[in-house]
Amino acid sequence: MAYRPTQRTEARRTATRERIVGAAHDLVARGGYREAAVAAVAARAGVATGTVYRHFPSKAELLTEVFRRASQHEVDATRAAVDALGPGTPAADRIAAGAEAFTRRALRGRRLAWALLAEPVDPAVEAERLQFRRAYADVFARTIADGVEDGQLPPQDPAFTATALVGAIGEALVGPLSPTTHPTDADANALVARLIAFCLRSTTDQELSPDVHRRAA
Repeated sequence: MAYRPTQRTEARRTATRERIVGAAHDLVARGGYREAAVAAVAARAGVATGTVYRHFPSKAELLTEVFRRASQHEVDATRAAVDALGPGTPAADRIAAGAEAFTRRALRGRRLAWALLAEPVDPAVEAERLQFRRAYADVFARTIADGVEDGQLPPQDPAFTATALVGAIGEALVGPLSPTTHPTDADANALVARLIAFCLRSTTDQELSPDVHRRAA
């Protein structure tokens, strides 16, 4: 008779897997992918190295799962910042809110953001990075499309514009997020303001509104 895992054993297996993923996430957030060696992950999770490999046949598969979850969390947070303003809010303000959330969250969690955006990775993780950028672009594309439809924004291809915005924001963050740099709060605020201004100039004929100025200060 084939072995069938019980509900209890399956729950333990799931709990162990989550502990492993959580441990790997903590190590990546602290020191990048290099710090998340399988032995280090196992030690932090309180399991044997072999247990890690039973759940994830390779380190690449483990880091891909960590990347997928961490990036989805960041995309969801950016989407929430945009949605919090409500559909009646001007499209320009919603674009600004998305750019600000993206940038400020990256600057607050610099080591993790560097891992998500720029750190050299395994090809499997790099494939997830492309999906990550597309997901971010979808957040902006939806807002831009709404603005075009309502006549608040000039005619444009929302998907193309959104992809360009996300690429520009990500590239602008590479230097400030690098482990060798240490930006001050003033540097962070200036970067947020510049990126919001760039996003507005790229999608509208507007500059920073007084409300956006206050948020970026």
